[in-house]
Amino acid sequence: MTRYRTLATAAATVTLSMLCATGYAQMSDKYQPNAESKKYPEGSALERKARMAAIAANPAYTRKFDMSALPDYVPQGKPVGTLRLCGNNYIGDSPLGGWWKDAFNKYQPGITIQYDLETAADAIPCLYLGLADVGVTHEPSFYDYLSYQRLKGNAPTGITVLTGSYDVVGWQNNMVIVVNKANPITKISMTQLDGIFGAQRAGGWVRTTWHPELGRGPEKNLRSWGQLGLTGEWANRPINTYGYSLRYATALEFSDKILHSSDKWNENLLAFANFVKPDGKTYLEADQIVDHVRDDPNGIGYVRYHPNFPTDVKILDLGATDAGPFVHYSMDTLQDHSYPLWGGQSFWINLSPGKPIDPKIREFIRFVLSKQGQELLEKDGKYLPLDATTVQEGLKKLQ
Repeated sequence: MTRYRTLATAAATVTLSMLCATGYAQMSDKYQPNAESKKYPEGSALERKARMAAIAANPAYTRKFDMSALPDYVPQGKPVGTLRLCGNNYIGDSPLGGWWKDAFNKYQPGITIQYDLETAADAIPCLYLGLADVGVTHEPSFYDYLSYQRLKGNAPTGITVLTGSYDVVGWQNNMVIVVNKANPITKISMTQLDGIFGAQRAGGWVRTTWHPELGRGPEKNLRSWGQLGLTGEWANRPINTYGYSLRYATALEFSDKILHSSDKWNENLLAFANFVKPDGKTYLEADQIVDHVRDDPNGIGYVRYHPNFPTDVKILDLGATDAGPFVHYSMDTLQDHSYPLWGGQSFWINLSPGKPIDPKIREFIRFVLSKQGQELLEKDGKYLPLDATTVQEGLKKLQ
């Protein structure tokens, strides 16, 4: 197995030098720096906003989902005051944030919505430092949870308000599992992904609590394709794994959902990050992963689906358990949350035990979860609206 990996790695190194020169799988030039974005410090909120401005302003899809099962927004009181939201810049960069604000104001003229939407990275810090009433972001990091616990004495409460996008980069486009086109496998389970991408571990995390029962032994490692049921020439072939740099939020999200938030990854994982090529273009990590899987018959990778996704790698159907059902990645299976690796964004709030929720917070979240709020999200055309089950789960947290 070591020999196979060494050969694959050597080939990948040669291929990489060619890719840097040719841009073998370029996602899209619209995600590259442009004349306007280059006016600002690289990686800053202003640079990102300028680079993504055209994408933010226009819908990526125009289809309509059936939202007849979602509740209409009916005010439960008329609270007054300012409601501060901090975090996810994509809601503010697109028309969505303004549409929510204007539509809500017609129902609740006494509530002033104040946005500070620069980056999802500061959503939880704004919340625990008292700079916001609502933090808008994905699942918080370990240290976000730990800091919040230290300062507030309890964990923040997250209420899912939208589903990540099908293929719009930045708007939490969701993950798919890809293998080389020659591989006969067509489906895989979340448990098998743990065996492939993970390793022996003593336990796993649930937020900031360690759970030894989430540990597993090396006998559950899956390192050859034969262990997944492939036969013949595939039976003894090694599984070569590709993914994102472990410092990226994508890797943390994958670990949270697949490895029980463990940091024990497959010892042979090749992890990638964005870097600038000699021609000045950014070689995106997603393109690097796909390029390596394309060129490695034994490869498997997790990658965020994006526009112009290559058709010369195979996307596997995914099952929550080994028994299935195995679900194909599509806009529909994301929106109804039947695809097991769906992801979303939440409104994070402080719900202290035994204390009532601020009525301003409750009313705005109720609006966003309503048919009216989700229809505006659909109109914006990047994030996907919620299904009725997820909406009801969110409303129960407000009671």
